[in-house]
Amino acid sequence: MREYLFMALIAAAVTYLLVPLVRRFAIRIGAMPEVRDRDVHTTPTPRLGGLAMYGGLVAGLLVASQLTHTGKALNETDGNTVTALIVAGGLITLTGFLDDWWGMDAFIKLGGQVAAAGVLAFFDMRLLYIPLPQDWGGSISLDLTLSTVITIMVVVVTINAVNFVDGLDGLAAGIVCIAGMATWAYSIFLAVNISGGRITTTAAIAAILIGTCLGFLPHNFHPAKIFMGDTGAMLIGLVLASSIVTVTPVDPGIIEGMNKVPVLLPLLLPAAVLILPLVDLITAVVRRTSRGLSPFAPDRGHLHHRLMDIGHSHRRSVLIMYAWAFLFAFGIVGMSTIGVPVLLFPVVIVFALAVLVLMALPRWRGRGGTHAASRGKQPDDDGPPTGPMPPIPPEPEVRRRMPPPDGPGAQRSAAADGNPVIPAFPSRS
Repeated sequence: MREYLFMALIAAAVTYLLVPLVRRFAIRIGAMPEVRDRDVHTTPTPRLGGLAMYGGLVAGLLVASQLTHTGKALNETDGNTVTALIVAGGLITLTGFLDDWWGMDAFIKLGGQVAAAGVLAFFDMRLLYIPLPQDWGGSISLDLTLSTVITIMVVVVTINAVNFVDGLDGLAAGIVCIAGMATWAYSIFLAVNISGGRITTTAAIAAILIGTCLGFLPHNFHPAKIFMGDTGAMLIGLVLASSIVTVTPVDPGIIEGMNKVPVLLPLLLPAAVLILPLVDLITAVVRRTSRGLSPFAPDRGHLHHRLMDIGHSHRRSVLIMYAWAFLFAFGIVGMSTIGVPVLLFPVVIVFALAVLVLMALPRWRGRGGTHAASRGKQPDDDGPPTGPMPPIPPEPEVRRRMPPPDGPGAQRSAAADGNPVIPAFPSRS
């Protein structure tokens, strides 16, 4: 437990300390584009925060590889997990960096995502089989080709789901952090009952991901000083997907007696931790294709946009999304630890999704509705608008801008310049 805490603290500290340097670098190279119509922030804000997150990820992985328990597990697993994540993370970070700086075609960016996922598969971070109950025919073994294809699909979908949800200050980092916590809790729950390098690898990856997100959030929460951009959103999506890939191939026969639905847990957990990003991704694709647009065409129809349109403030919208991500992820993990009937899982998920959809719909007309909100609209109570604060001029410049002091000397100086002098408090005659 102490090793996980230590590597998370290292990743958080390195990320936190690198963000100011990355912010200056982003401003210097002009990686702070103008505000777009779909954006929520009001002033240009530097991106590229993902560079700092990548630095925290690398530091956490290198430290984890040197620890006694975690380092041994990382070396015993098939393939080199540390090298795989550093190389794949570097490739996806480079792809996001070029997109945030210059802009990139959606299909070229997709190619970078597939290449990064392929690196994970090359280092044997792949789905070996799909776990299913015996009543459903048992687990399905995957050959090398099918395993690689399905792994790449899972990683690419996760990357884009996280990227799509990155629309408000602190939203993507917070949701992925909650997902990482749920994945870590699930892996620790498994480690209590069974032992194996993959379980420890999953816990280590999740702990480093948690630290990376927590180190970035102080700079990114509203009002954000820097955005992670595609550089960071795709990176943490890749790391989250890798933790899911490493935990799924646990042999269902080993965990058969742990609770009533052990075999389904490796399938339910990814759906639980990614439920909000996946819902946002699916609805966005359906919405855009139904209008004859590309699935990658940007718009203002995401869940966080809907929450703000119905009257929630910036911070409140983010906190609502946090709450739902926590409910889904830890609800599944909690039910798995105590053992519940399998039918309860879809009932809870459908009920929670129904409530979430109702929250995202426009409010009914009438008292408290959209018309009433527009008539009595109050300014956002979340502080200054998103973006960097204006620079503070040095003291000599401030003195030059200050008005001349009151007094006869000031009036004589103004009169000498040919300007009429109107006393603020004329003397009585």
